[in-house]
Amino acid sequence: MDAESVRAFVMGLPHVVETVQWGNNLVFWAGDKTVGGKMFCVVDLDGGQKTVLSFAAGHEKFAELQETEGIIPAPYMARAYWVAMERWDVLPTSDLKPLLAAARDLVYAKLPKRTQDVLALPPVEFRKLLAERKKLLASGAGREKKSTPAAKPKKRRSK
Repeated sequence: MDAESVRAFVMGLPHVVETVQWGNNLVFWAGDKTVGGKMFCVVDLDGGQKTVLSFAAGHEKFAELQETEGIIPAPYMARAYWVAMERWDVLPTSDLKPLLAAARDLVYAKLPKRTQDVLALPPVEFRKLLAERKKLLASGAGREKKSTPAAKPKKRRSK
């Protein structure tokens, strides 16, 4: 597989959204991140990093996959049981596709029920909600502001 075939496969999975972040990395999300989606797969498009593909492996597969030469714990994400492939030919397509689908399923299953319910909305309602949410975030109204605690009034001593 290569970056384009990974993209074509992953975008065919349900509720997957892609973004380009951190330079030129293609990030795939289980659900739109503006409604609480979480990333499950990252592809390095430049080839300037040590790895070409990182994905969520889960606790059980994490150690097993590292036994394969060319698969390492994903930088910055190993604590969340992510692995990274150092080159595209590490795994055959027939092995990689189920792992990517499982990564999406694993992350989707951990989403809060409320987020899953939003993602299950009919497409028209979901797009409307998403547009409203993005508009709210763009205006800055969706962000919580850190405020300093109000000064506590001094207590009077009774005489």
